[in-house]
Amino acid sequence: MSSSLPSSGLPSSGPSSGGFPHASSSAPLSASGGPSVGRGLCYVAFAAVSWGTAGATADLVVGSSGLGPVALTFWRTAGGFVLLLAVQAPRLLRARRTGPGAGTGRADGTGAVPHGPGRRRVLRILVTGLGLTVFQVCYFGAVVATGLAVGTVVTLGAAPVLVALGARVSLGERLGLGGGLSVCGACAGLAVLTLGGGPGAVRPTGVALALLSAAGYAVVTVYERYLGRAGRAADPFTTAVTSFAVGTVCLLPFAVAEGLWPSAHGLARTLGLMAYLVTVPTALGYGLFFTGLLVVRPTTVAVITLVEPVTAAVIAVALLGERLTAATVVGTAVLLCAVAALAVAEARVQTAPATAGPLTER
Repeated sequence: MSSSLPSSGLPSSGPSSGGFPHASSSAPLSASGGPSVGRGLCYVAFAAVSWGTAGATADLVVGSSGLGPVALTFWRTAGGFVLLLAVQAPRLLRARRTGPGAGTGRADGTGAVPHGPGRRRVLRILVTGLGLTVFQVCYFGAVVATGLAVGTVVTLGAAPVLVALGARVSLGERLGLGGGLSVCGACAGLAVLTLGGGPGAVRPTGVALALLSAAGYAVVTVYERYLGRAGRAADPFTTAVTSFAVGTVCLLPFAVAEGLWPSAHGLARTLGLMAYLVTVPTALGYGLFFTGLLVVRPTTVAVITLVEPVTAAVIAVALLGERLTAATVVGTAVLLCAVAALAVAEARVQTAPATAGPLTER
């Protein structure tokens, strides 16, 4: 999720990561070697929608399988790791053997070193991996503790605020008028959704877990943007693979203590739900999300991902038979307006040379 929109006199959104491949995507590439801004926005939006289904899927699995949020997150990260590794390894081997950069030391054919010094590489892997692990396990914990709707909206609603603050401190970015209004609109929608649910609808433990989840997500997003500006970002699929590897290793002992295996009752249904959770919201969702981060500003990403609670609400009504309150409808409308406003502002920034300038490689 996000940083801020540039205002007049601010520097451009900075270079994308310099030249690593996107062999898995057929999207047109920008001058920086990443997808176009329009494609980047679509990638992030798809990831957000898929994550909206992840919350409902996790709720169904936890409610019927006997698995807790830590064990479920372990299986999600382990499955995502295996699946992305299976996609990544043949692509890198093929590029290394047959690409124009064969023998140059880089699989994408540029001749550049694919990773920075060992210490920087380890730091990148740990920050991204631990941040995403905290994000996922705390989010599922929030859903279990305070419900799908509240857990989702608090996590995704708090993220743009946390990222805007983080980007201001660490990247020196500041909100323009459009970005500020959009973030305020997102916060207003969050307040309506959370406070309008009635007595007992919000549990402090669940809210605390949701805020911690948002903080983990914010750290990853701002850090990835920093790496992109410095020309040190890794292949997004490599980032996802290493992040899931870190999460799998860190969560295993806690998952064993919580209970690693699902119950035999309804096992086929549980396995089907977990297979969906691993493939669409995890492997595909995170792959597209990291790719979109290369060209879309962090605050824009943060607000776009607020469509996740909207997706969760639609699923709740259409498939789970839940009824939407007036507060849910109003809050959802405000969030959608904030997403639309920020997407338009992002497109204008990228097409205005005086404001944002073209994205170029270092």
